[in-house]
Amino acid sequence: MTNEHPHEHHVLNPATEEVIATVPAASAADVDAAVARATAAQRGWAALAPADRARQLRRFAAAVDDHIEELAALEVREAGHPIGNARWEAGNVRDLLDYAAGGVERLAGSQIPVAGGLNVTFHEPLGVVAVIAPWNFPMPIAAWGTAPALAAGNAVLLKPAETTPLTALRLAELALEAGLPEGLFQVLPGAGPVAGTALVEHPGVAKVVFTGSTAVGKEIMARCAAGVKRVTLELGGKSPNIVFADADIELAARSAPGSFLDNTGQDCCARSRILVQRSVYDRFMELLEPAVTSFAVGDPADPATAMGPLISAAQRERVRSYVPEDAPAAIRGEAPGGKGFWYPATVLAATGPDDRTAVEEIFGPVAVVLPFEDEAEAVRLANATDYGLSGSIWTRDVGRAVRVSRAVAAGNLSVNSHSSVRYATPFGGYKQSGLGRELGPDALTAFTETKNVFISTEEQ
Repeated sequence: MTNEHPHEHHVLNPATEEVIATVPAASAADVDAAVARATAAQRGWAALAPADRARQLRRFAAAVDDHIEELAALEVREAGHPIGNARWEAGNVRDLLDYAAGGVERLAGSQIPVAGGLNVTFHEPLGVVAVIAPWNFPMPIAAWGTAPALAAGNAVLLKPAETTPLTALRLAELALEAGLPEGLFQVLPGAGPVAGTALVEHPGVAKVVFTGSTAVGKEIMARCAAGVKRVTLELGGKSPNIVFADADIELAARSAPGSFLDNTGQDCCARSRILVQRSVYDRFMELLEPAVTSFAVGDPADPATAMGPLISAAQRERVRSYVPEDAPAAIRGEAPGGKGFWYPATVLAATGPDDRTAVEEIFGPVAVVLPFEDEAEAVRLANATDYGLSGSIWTRDVGRAVRVSRAVAAGNLSVNSHSSVRYATPFGGYKQSGLGRELGPDALTAFTETKNVFISTEEQ
């Protein structure tokens, strides 16, 4: 919700609709000043001995670890995340900083055999990096870009989503308390068309890392083109959950709700298309219903809660637009009434693979179920989308698991699991799900230029 005053934003608790904070909104002039501060800070940061830079990042990680409960409580209030999820998110920021710190002294170039001399490569920092973070996982995704960018010797300007700026602002305070230089890591809350655009177009920003919708990602990519600016995009998804007849059907059904109800379905990796082999379709649906309806929805501050509200009234209306009152809902859960942006868990029986609900990203607690006959049809249905971010494959056949994993056009797949995202492994999408990779052992190099140097050893 935007205040009538253009220089500040109200932050709402999505579970109660109460205003919990009013945050200044950065202007284009604020962005310009922040870039100048970051540019100055980055020079000194990059000149530090690698061990010293790593040590400062570990101190930042320790500061986050000391404030897990505070950060989690902020996430509960501003994002409506269940407290258990929020604690994990704060811990993930700590882990990302620790992991990135371990890469500082391992950011090695290479020596390449050539005739007549010595050829070496160096990975040098880009300068100032802009990270534009989303509202669905405000802390972890902000850290996905921030931690490796800092580790590689860059300064970072983080623009959080308008609805979820509080954890980002607190992380910036903790960075300073941990001893990171002034100006090195700054948070610029504000509107996308103002602060976001100013960051993307600023000539002093060397790279933009954006997580959000495919439509906005395309716009950012186009704006970056004018300055030949590097960009990493993590965009939408419509990921399949493929259940073969030879799978552990009980486990697959029991696990399915978490794969599309976690974070109230506001997850680009949500397995929101459930593809089930026809011979076990009825049995799977029988098992799925109690698993969905027993998914605990309620007060995010309650440790027993598994699903909280949607982020905003606008998001709830978007989800509702996909599920009219007469929609063919196979399963409907319960949701609290009264204040808050609540929406019930819903499973739809698609009328066909081209059904709008089967191909468009809903970004809410809604999944669609489609039957398939054989492996070839499963792969065809899995790939019948513009997206290619994640997905799951349930089978006891190892050969099939490998074949289908290779055939599905997606960047992150899991077999007999819905866990495909880890800070130690690469993450990113095929097709319109994005560009580039984040996380994993190569994360730091994505924030560097590779410089090649040839030194002649020929006698003069």
